[in-house]
Amino acid sequence: MARDNSALIVGIDIGSTNVRAVIAERIRGEEQPRVIGVGVDGSFGIRRGVITDVNDVTKAIVGAVENAERMAGVQIRSAVLNIGGSDIGFQSSKGVIAIGRADGEVTDDDINRVISEAQIISLPMNREIVHVIARKYRLDDQDNIKDPLGMKGVRLEVDALVIESASSHIKNISKCAYQANVEIDDLVLEPLASAKAVLSKKQKELGVILINIGGGTTSLAVFEEGDLVHTAIIPVGAGHITNDIAIGLRTSIDVAEKIKLEYGSAISHDINKKEVIDLAQIDSSEEGTVSRHHVAEIIEARFEEIFSLVQKELKAIGKAGLLPSGAVLVGGGAKMTNTAELAKEILGLPVQIGFPLGLGGVLDKVDDPSFATVAGLVLWTGQQQAMPSKEGFMNSRAADMFARGTGESVDKVKGWLKKFLP
Repeated sequence: MARDNSALIVGIDIGSTNVRAVIAERIRGEEQPRVIGVGVDGSFGIRRGVITDVNDVTKAIVGAVENAERMAGVQIRSAVLNIGGSDIGFQSSKGVIAIGRADGEVTDDDINRVISEAQIISLPMNREIVHVIARKYRLDDQDNIKDPLGMKGVRLEVDALVIESASSHIKNISKCAYQANVEIDDLVLEPLASAKAVLSKKQKELGVILINIGGGTTSLAVFEEGDLVHTAIIPVGAGHITNDIAIGLRTSIDVAEKIKLEYGSAISHDINKKEVIDLAQIDSSEEGTVSRHHVAEIIEARFEEIFSLVQKELKAIGKAGLLPSGAVLVGGGAKMTNTAELAKEILGLPVQIGFPLGLGGVLDKVDDPSFATVAGLVLWTGQQQAMPSKEGFMNSRAADMFARGTGESVDKVKGWLKKFLP
């Protein structure tokens, strides 16, 4: 059990390849949450970030949580989960209100009301709002305001990014958690969680893109002047590389995955064309050899597609080649040899591999690009518990509405589940 002067924080990252759970302890007076438990379990039943088999995903959540609980010596009841998938939608919205106080001073209530106004958008019956992120405010004639609290005016406007998802996707995530005996504290968009753990305030101010190369999808988040300016999810990930290798070499998925991890490279011209891979050393049921150069060509082709799609997103918002802090790669796919070098060539930006920051405790267990999302989920909760300053990637008042919007969706799902589940 947690000590009297501490609180447990739990993040669960439901990925297409693995489910990761991290248990951390926030001790009163300490700035960083301490990691005390880490669990990983292979996931099945997820395709391109969308759940296709509830039972398989539930088993993976149970496995990851039990491993983390065993390491931490505690039992968890609730957690913050990520949400992603190729069906996530994004749209800009504006909200406008009149300042409530007679003296024209902007209050928390005004900020909450204007963000609520931004939520009033037309959505199909099968879609729900996950997040509403305030990008900037306008007070009368003064534009580009980060936080209008305490300022005086008559008319307050907000330019917000609305992130929405299929209702069925939210319900399926909630059902998996429910069946795994885990209550959902919050749902956080995957690239935003990753950015929380990896990006510094300076990088966000100068301009940076966070690229999370997962198993089934590649998600991205672009920041400039401290604000989130764009986010997207591309339905191609590192798992597609494994499939390409299996098809190209006419071998099994398991063998293809081992070849990718042990011999893979994102740049083929660095590999000697005479170098071969003995398949029998990887799997006794296989025979013959394959060219390592050919394997690298397969990997390079798929990574070129991924980074070209990222470049297309940057061109669409006018930021191609214009982000001084460059690109930060996270996710399992970021660990491939020469991935950063290939990204530099295609994106025309400085590129680095990102590792989770801001955590204490058993750091060796989470010091890996693939743990960026789950570490961000822990930090997301830890920051809210600690009553953070406005140094995060979004305005602190927007953060309140951000969590509230998600909470409303989760509450609806809980009510829906109680009707059908014992």
